[in-house]
Amino acid sequence: MFGDMMNMMGKLKEAQKKVEATKKRLDAVLVDEASNDGKLKITLTANRTIKAIDIDDDLLEDKEQLEDYLILTLNKAIEKATKINEAELAAVAKEGLPNIPGMDMFK
Repeated sequence: MFGDMMNMMGKLKEAQKKVEATKKRLDAVLVDEASNDGKLKITLTANRTIKAIDIDDDLLEDKEQLEDYLILTLNKAIEKATKINEAELAAVAKEGLPNIPGMDMFK
């Protein structure tokens, strides 16, 4: 029983290391999103850190329109990055976690 517990703890530590490595790798995964007309382009990492914003000069003349573009486009980009992030981390966690009865969270 004690050996099983030690084995499980080892697997949990290994899974934690894999999760941390995946988080670090996701910093290098870039997600691009643009407004429907291409006047605003946003790049962020899969960890949801904004890396670049490209704004067409036409949008700079209308503050309210620019704000609307930013909200819509940022939300789409964050949603896309979140899906990638969650899928990657769930896959690593499912792969690395020991089989504990009643803890089938990642089915």
